[in-house]
Amino acid sequence: MPAAVIFLMNDAIFHVIFLERKFFFVCLQNFILFKASFASRNTNRIIRNMPRTEKEIEHCTLLGAAGVKYPTDYAPGMLETFPNKHPENEYLVTFTCPEFTSLCPKTGQPDFGRIIINYIPGAEMVESKSLKLYLFSFRNHGDFHEDCINIIMKDLVKLMNPRYLEVRGIFMPRGGISIIPFANWGDEDHQDLVKARLAASFPSDF
Repeated sequence: MPAAVIFLMNDAIFHVIFLERKFFFVCLQNFILFKASFASRNTNRIIRNMPRTEKEIEHCTLLGAAGVKYPTDYAPGMLETFPNKHPENEYLVTFTCPEFTSLCPKTGQPDFGRIIINYIPGAEMVESKSLKLYLFSFRNHGDFHEDCINIIMKDLVKLMNPRYLEVRGIFMPRGGISIIPFANWGDEDHQDLVKARLAASFPSDF
């Protein structure tokens, strides 16, 4: 076989081997990068799933505390928060208070109702025991049903700055009339939800 042909064959074999090795190293490099990225995501997931630290709940002073005094009048200062560990998720939290009580501002007679709070959290979330004590503080507070619902909504928005929040009150009839006020709020990204939920709250059985 001529030397030139042998040279060309050897040269072709060399290029094939070179390309195979290059392809192998590229694949190896990509695998290492993928593994590092996966490990990073997995580490973040593990961190999010870890139990809460004392620092994360240091502002929850009422939870687990003995001898907590129940407020005798409207007390928004009772509300406490803790950080939302899943801000990348948009999810719903619902609170139901079936034994809400307030006073008529004119007669002083008690009003009874059920309060339903729905919200999509932002960076902060309301601690449930502090919310219970806050709602209890309306027991000796004189306000109309509509005022109570709007006050609760505004206090929670100021406290948490949620993405979306709504408060509904279903009050027992007084004088043969039942009052069901509804108030909601949303940030700039949830204005369509604000309008949709308000529209959906209108009774359909006129």
